[in-house]
Amino acid sequence: MRTKLTYLILLVALTSNLLNAQKNDQEWENLLDKDLTYWDVFIGVPHTSLDLEGYEKGDGMHGTPIGLNNDPLYIFTTTQENGETILNVSGEIYGGLSTKKEYENYHLVFDIKWGTKKYEPRLKDKRDSGVLYHAQEPHGQFWNVWMRAPEMQVQETDCGDFFPLAGVSMDIKATKKNDNGKDFWFYDPKGEMRTFKTGGDGRCRRIANFENPHGEWSRLELICINDKAYHIVNGKVVMVLENAKEYTKEGIAKSLTKGKIQFQSEACEVYYKNIKIKNISKLPKNIKKQL
Repeated sequence: MRTKLTYLILLVALTSNLLNAQKNDQEWENLLDKDLTYWDVFIGVPHTSLDLEGYEKGDGMHGTPIGLNNDPLYIFTTTQENGETILNVSGEIYGGLSTKKEYENYHLVFDIKWGTKKYEPRLKDKRDSGVLYHAQEPHGQFWNVWMRAPEMQVQETDCGDFFPLAGVSMDIKATKKNDNGKDFWFYDPKGEMRTFKTGGDGRCRRIANFENPHGEWSRLELICINDKAYHIVNGKVVMVLENAKEYTKEGIAKSLTKGKIQFQSEACEVYYKNIKIKNISKLPKNIKKQL
């Protein structure tokens, strides 16, 4: 009798775990399909080095952008590999792939791997991309291509850094440290709270580099709950940000808690996959225990 009861308890527990796992999988919304159904494309100013007829060229930042859902060089495309949809970002022109919907209180997950090609005006710089969140229209507010938004940096050895684009700010506990002869602000849970705002020294660097080597996939996560955000690289919390704000032309601040999500094309080849999102109201346990 005891053996049958034990077996029954184990069966109920396994069934419950399986149902919970299925429920959790169903909560995730897959944002990446072969036709980029959930996204709009905005292409910025072509660099003078490109062979592209019929469009005004410039330094990549100043000039007339190509515009919305007009992608003559196919900067954003998808391929199928081993049953997975891969987002290919060529990087030839600065551009943004932005969700058609706005999101708030969510957990975003995606995998990223660097390609090999680089383009002007960043031929000598690190490979660079980025994910903008709480992004506010119109397009083209920053360098004639990207929206106003906080940015979770996606850059070689710098994934998880913070940049405020086109009139936003966030508060971060930070300490100034020396890196290769220069002083920079780094996220530090024991540091003093500091406002990082567009203009001046608005960048804050992640606490440490947890990326995988070039050519391997790294998993990045972004969690946004109310006006707080968490940048996560390969399971490690690399930055905690709070008090997200955007500013009017008059300098009046208001809370920033929702908006579109925008993946950048920024002069290098990069690949993304497993882009998925789900609504949350509290931190996952594996993240909370790191804080």
